[in-house]
Amino acid sequence: MKWAFVVCAMVALSECLIQVPLEKGKSARELLEEQGLWEEYRHKYPYNPMAKFDQRFVVANEPMTNDADLSYYGVISIGTPPQSFRVIFDTGSSNLWVPSIYCSSTACMNHDRYNPGKSSTYKYNGSPLDIRYGTGSMTGFLAYDTVTVGGLPVTNQIFGCSTTEAAFMQYMRADGILGLAYPRLSASGATPVFDNMMKEGKFNSVPAFLHSNSQQGSVVTFGGINPNHYYGPITWIPLSNELYWQITVDSVTVNGQVVACNGGCQAIVDTGTSLIVGPQSSISNINSRLGASSQNGDYVVNCNNIGQMPNLVFHIHGQQFTLPASAYVSQVILRLPYWLWKRSCRTGFGNGGDSLWILGDVFIRQYYSIFNRAQNMVGLAKAR
Repeated sequence: MKWAFVVCAMVALSECLIQVPLEKGKSARELLEEQGLWEEYRHKYPYNPMAKFDQRFVVANEPMTNDADLSYYGVISIGTPPQSFRVIFDTGSSNLWVPSIYCSSTACMNHDRYNPGKSSTYKYNGSPLDIRYGTGSMTGFLAYDTVTVGGLPVTNQIFGCSTTEAAFMQYMRADGILGLAYPRLSASGATPVFDNMMKEGKFNSVPAFLHSNSQQGSVVTFGGINPNHYYGPITWIPLSNELYWQITVDSVTVNGQVVACNGGCQAIVDTGTSLIVGPQSSISNINSRLGASSQNGDYVVNCNNIGQMPNLVFHIHGQQFTLPASAYVSQVILRLPYWLWKRSCRTGFGNGGDSLWILGDVFIRQYYSIFNRAQNMVGLAKAR
């Protein structure tokens, strides 16, 4: 297990930074592809990336989607003595939940489970928690205990203990999810961990993410901005909706020509989504301009053409955020029948809702992403 570390230096907004290393493990999709099971599961559990942003659930049960490509997680602890869990730090949701010993779902059997009987600081709440997924659900109950993030304990933190989980979750490396969106989004009115940390004066209101392409090097930073993780200026973008980390995108271009968001569109910067997701017509247009074709639910390209493919440019708040082909194309090895294998290259763009976009890991890996609650802004700078 990798634990947090503290960096003290003269940096913007803070003198001491709490950094939680993130590991980039194999995604559920990669594990299923290695076993030759992906096609079966993709049809049984279709991907619905917009489910977690359904406005009908804003003040009720919070929907989230089973994203088979999620691969970044960090370690937190709950209880006294501490019980460790791998969680996805998700800016697209607001609840913290982990599996509990009362969960008998197969997904829970494959993960670390919280045992309240082993914690002297556990307090029973008992209110039900029901978080809907795009292809299943997590149900459970709420409890209180000491939650430690980056070595900083938050006492009497409310969190969810799962009693059932969707079958798809058994293939995810992370045990649970720690949400970093606004409290108004939180299911069952549970105060998010990040808000309690601010109330207790643990640090100011800036978490920042660096998602690396390699297994090592990714990190989430609390308490300030680490200049070692980016270069060039930071572009500060005001939120257009203070519920998610939602901003306005002016346009998306390829070779100087608008291919999406003509006249502007709304996008959520989300560490809990792997792809860049947009309306089907826009995503189809982008992939067509990049030379990608639809194949079994993915957009694929000739692996030999990656070096000649054009940049995709997001125009945001008067600045250009460029994604080269090396950023938006992933190369994978697929298992075929009779123990055969083949190389495949697919783009990181997925079909979503009618108008809302999600800027997930495909975008965030290129840009150090800062989520500033004090000024209600997202900061973006070129990642090192």
